[in-house]
Amino acid sequence: MTQQSICFPRALLALALVGLLSAAAKAQPSVTPTDCRQLVASGNPQYAPYLWRSASNEERLVGANVDLLAWLSKELGVAIESRYVGPWGRVQEEMRAGRIDLIAGAFFTQARTEYMDYFYPAFRETRSVVLVRDSSRLDFKRWVDLAPLQGVTVIGNSLGEEFDRYAREHLSISQVATLEQALQMLHRSRVDYLVYEDAPAAAYQARLNIDGLKPLLPAVASESLYLTLSHRSPCNTPELRGRIARAMYKLSRQPALMNGWIDKSIQLWKKQGN
Repeated sequence: MTQQSICFPRALLALALVGLLSAAAKAQPSVTPTDCRQLVASGNPQYAPYLWRSASNEERLVGANVDLLAWLSKELGVAIESRYVGPWGRVQEEMRAGRIDLIAGAFFTQARTEYMDYFYPAFRETRSVVLVRDSSRLDFKRWVDLAPLQGVTVIGNSLGEEFDRYAREHLSISQVATLEQALQMLHRSRVDYLVYEDAPAAAYQARLNIDGLKPLLPAVASESLYLTLSHRSPCNTPELRGRIARAMYKLSRQPALMNGWIDKSIQLWKKQGN
């Protein structure tokens, strides 16, 4: 047997070992549970009583969903910072890029699943309605009743996939940057109706001292509000996803917690508006 014939199998063995080590390295998660020491969360900053900017520090968010995140932080043993990163459209861009880890409060759309994971069950069921002036004679029973009129909503606001699709194809609904702007447009008769969630809309009306508006039934949509995690978050591991899912299930078994956070946040919102 020659020296060359001996070296050749050794070379193959070395290559095989390198391949195995490389595959094993790729199989390891980029972040282990102990590496994830902090999560950055954000959400719609004009979403009282769920979320809004702190009066004392505008880089922070306050509201019922921040209380939820504080509870979740204790459950996970991981610090969660609630940070203002811009309006709702910007929040979604930051989530897509992985510059924030969590969104505290997002409706489900298929498009959003391309860049973030949803945690079930939802932590809140919401109701979106058509708001009109008290003088409106709109007899609203079906979506088609809105077709002859001009509506408004907030940029990036989803009202459920079915209604969003119908609105794009059949309705005339402009989009503005803030709920405050949308309410002012309706109040000043610049549009015929506003489509938004009833609780946040009522909270903003109270703070802005806008009266003369009313919600119409039936609701346009009833949607679930979810906690989500960015696909590009360095903390997005199977282990952490499992822990968050278990925590959200535990929360769903204690509905008094979320109800209490909302009640407390409504009072805080009113106080800050005075």
